[in-house]
Amino acid sequence: MTLTVSTIPMLADNYAWLLRDEASGAIGLVDPADAAVGIAAIEAMGGRLDLILLTHHHDDHIAGVDAMRARFGCPVVGASADAHRLPKLDRALAEGDQVAFGSTFGQVIETPGHTVGHISYFFPEGPILFAGDTMFSLGCGRMFEGTAEQFFASFQKIAALPPATLVCGGHEYTQSNARFAVSVDPDNALLRARAAEVDRMRAAGQQTLPVRLEDELPVNPYLLAADAASFGRLRSMKDSFKG
Repeated sequence: MTLTVSTIPMLADNYAWLLRDEASGAIGLVDPADAAVGIAAIEAMGGRLDLILLTHHHDDHIAGVDAMRARFGCPVVGASADAHRLPKLDRALAEGDQVAFGSTFGQVIETPGHTVGHISYFFPEGPILFAGDTMFSLGCGRMFEGTAEQFFASFQKIAALPPATLVCGGHEYTQSNARFAVSVDPDNALLRARAAEVDRMRAAGQQTLPVRLEDELPVNPYLLAADAASFGRLRSMKDSFKG
């Protein structure tokens, strides 16, 4: 049984994530913002789409859903807490629920902070985490609705996942995140090496996601935060960072 994952770049810096279960041929798509781009990608793979998974309600993650559902006839799943501001859900999900996908399944993890109804999907078979705008490489999403306590708790859940987990975040923000991370943790040699690697990758037009959790644990400032207060201070500093 093998799960594979790949990016579908959308809008300016968004990633929708394409998940394939090799055993069954099932195809899933996470957070399609642009219907035209998403439809073209699915058609190029043979025109099969079995499931759309949504992490949160922001338009740059859901705008393509209705057109893609109409085209491919696939079910849509998302957070029960956000059902009132998501496209119509075929199944509303909460912490601990499982999502059947091909020959395997994903586990639903509630990860509030960026929004209060944000969920992430963990597929143990990968292991793969679709983290939406909760966690990026070297960063986290803006704290639009949640509290520092909620966001910190969400990161603690992610940190407890298997180290080999591939973290699939919703945006290509790694280079700007790296500049901020180095500014608050300048003596972290692993971080400085990662920042230099990211600069090389972006200069070559390469994507920096997905990233393994084990590589994020010693360098992501929000995973290194000791408590909720520290997490909140870091996020506030990032909001006004000009580097």
